[in-house]
Amino acid sequence: MTIYFYKADDDYGCFSNFSHHPITLGGQHWPTVEHYYQAHKFLGTLDEPLMAVIRQAPSPEAAARLGRDRRRRPRPDWNQMKPQLMYEAVKVKFLSHLDIQQILLDTGEEYLVENSPVDYFWGCGADGSGDNHLGRILMTVRSELRQQQPSCHPPHLKRRDP
Repeated sequence: MTIYFYKADDDYGCFSNFSHHPITLGGQHWPTVEHYYQAHKFLGTLDEPLMAVIRQAPSPEAAARLGRDRRRRPRPDWNQMKPQLMYEAVKVKFLSHLDIQQILLDTGEEYLVENSPVDYFWGCGADGSGDNHLGRILMTVRSELRQQQPSCHPPHLKRRDP
């Protein structure tokens, strides 16, 4: 079975970057993963002062609008760096919030898909042909979290005869 998510207030909305689960990364507090992601487009550019404005945006939607402003130029390595930045932010989110960590773990081995009708990079796009990078990152984080969990089975001790 495939689990689809998109809007923060839908089922599995905690998987959305717009969900209200703050993170602390790079020594700074970010209201959402979306705030962090959009701000980091401008790190090291002439528009770097915009990072603080995005971090303080009143909503993830406002942060996204600021980050998508076509009058601004993202950093030259943005296309190469954005998957790693997203992975780091998503991992911190699920390490920081145990309630949603459990929701992610409870998805088992189900395939996770950001059901965005417009995003063919992070989501599946309108026709399902998108790359679904956000869903893939979530599945990677889920796998890593599972590997970090202690085993439920204590090691068997061999009995020694005196």
